[in-house]
Amino acid sequence: MSVSTSYISAQTARQWLNDSDEIALLDVRESGQFGEGHPFFAVNTPYSQLEPLVTQLVPRRTTRTVLLDAGDGVSERAVRRMHALGYVHVHALEGGAPGWAAAGYTLFQGVNLPSKTFGELAEHAFDTPHIGAQELARWQRQNKHFVLLDGRTPAEHRKMSIPGSVSAPNGELPRHLHALASDPTTPIVIHCAGRTRSIIGAEILRNLGLHNPVFALENGTQGWALAGLQLAHGDSQERQRPARPYASEREAAVRFARSAGVPELSPTQAQQWVDHDALTTYVLDVRSAEEFAARTLPSATHAPGGQLLQATDQTLGTRKARVILLDDDGVRAPVTAVWLTRLGWQVATVEGGIDASLSLSHRPAPAETHPLPRIATQALPTWSRAQVPQLVDLRSSAAWQQEHAAGAVWGIRTRLGQLSFSADRPILLLTPDAATAQLAAIDLREAGHSDIAWALAQDWADAGLPVECNTPLADSERIDYLFFVHDRHDGNLDAARQYLEWETGLIAQAAPDELGVFQLPSRNA
Repeated sequence: MSVSTSYISAQTARQWLNDSDEIALLDVRESGQFGEGHPFFAVNTPYSQLEPLVTQLVPRRTTRTVLLDAGDGVSERAVRRMHALGYVHVHALEGGAPGWAAAGYTLFQGVNLPSKTFGELAEHAFDTPHIGAQELARWQRQNKHFVLLDGRTPAEHRKMSIPGSVSAPNGELPRHLHALASDPTTPIVIHCAGRTRSIIGAEILRNLGLHNPVFALENGTQGWALAGLQLAHGDSQERQRPARPYASEREAAVRFARSAGVPELSPTQAQQWVDHDALTTYVLDVRSAEEFAARTLPSATHAPGGQLLQATDQTLGTRKARVILLDDDGVRAPVTAVWLTRLGWQVATVEGGIDASLSLSHRPAPAETHPLPRIATQALPTWSRAQVPQLVDLRSSAAWQQEHAAGAVWGIRTRLGQLSFSADRPILLLTPDAATAQLAAIDLREAGHSDIAWALAQDWADAGLPVECNTPLADSERIDYLFFVHDRHDGNLDAARQYLEWETGLIAQAAPDELGVFQLPSRNA
């Protein structure tokens, strides 16, 4: 059944963002295109992975949804895909991202715009104390006693960190409050890669009443490198929190949440939120990955507190939705809830946390696809000699450039229609997983191709078949790769400078209605 596309103007989309109803503004371009310029509240939902992503980001099928593309017709295809999944109020933005800019609205570079901008605003609102790289290095040379914590994820810490720092993700900081307060004269320094998590991590501790001097390391690891100092690589030190929270930590968290007006719902009240057909409620477990894997509330979504605050747009796709946060200690969820409230969301915790008597509906799976035969590793040599397939590599452009099957073209679902295929030879999709192959096959079948099979890209090499290495793609082709300061973490100091200038300039770029969603206390509060 054909689906007609409903178009709206950029002005209408802007009005919808500012009214009281829920809205999902989804950018269906690939991540590289998105990062080079998008509306402030747009959520990246690349067409290449649309179906699995949209069901997570926009769980309610009646949500008012607006899609934008590069003005190239991808939104129209995405509308059809979403209708097939049961979404009923889906619109395409006239002219896509170029149409947004033509209406006089800003397209922002980078990712996680709301969270990054909020971090800059928080620094101003709280007058966050900071310490420069050279001063911190002087402390180290003088053997000054202080605690240096990395508020990012353990994986980011292992990649690069400030020498002597210990991994303690921001979402876990409330559970370290008692230990950090053992000597109130000891300075605490929080660092990240740039600015946001350093600022928010420092303010989490200060807002909870920690009496120690607390500082954000100015510009994080990038500022350290720009100061000519050496970073650590491969460090795996993690600060171990106690198995149970201290009473003082619970008291501080409850006091903080109450002061910010964050409600604690009874299970009955929380169930009413969840069951409300006309409103979206996200139920998120903010604990660590290990804790979530071991035990959680069935059908809850994992969103570690520190990363949730850092990248709300990777979890919460519907603006003006409600959010319930869960933990098992009564500490991490209330603290994260306060900061998420300040980011402009309606947030609550629930009595009992992950053990609450709360029933969540299972998220419907994406629509069924046609069976797609897989060519096993051992069968690939014989099959490929007999069939002479047309090879399409659906991995990232970075992986294709490094190594790919000889003769394979780099393909991405968004642009499969631009490839030329012979009707008398099968198409073999070389992919990282079965799901990626199935999604691409939807578009290929729609274009009239029926003889399609798939194999894992690694299976091709494992079968001893020929590969090509170090084949460059034109930058313009790599729509999945964000070139914007892409190598700032790999020693490129110019890229680091550009990134820091970008982040500190976000407030000036944002319009009043974009900044108006945040709910930070005034300096005099």
